[in-house]
Amino acid sequence: MARVCQVTGKKPITGHHVSFSNIKTKRRFLPNLQKKRFFLAEEDKWISLKVSADGLRTINKRGLYAVVKELRAAGQEI
Repeated sequence: MARVCQVTGKKPITGHHVSFSNIKTKRRFLPNLQKKRFFLAEEDKWISLKVSADGLRTINKRGLYAVVKELRAAGQEI
């Protein structure tokens, strides 16, 4: 599975390692993803999401059911 947050859509970006002598080599910056289980009380079941730390904050702010409803409307299977 790709390293993409299911809530925010964050994914890896590219950049450079910069050495002391200023030599630049390619590297990847990976998002802070966590696999997390949530209990969806409205449907009385557990769901698993791969979310970033920012995605967890979004779920805490807007509520799990609102976020899941929006993801399903966008066509994601949960």
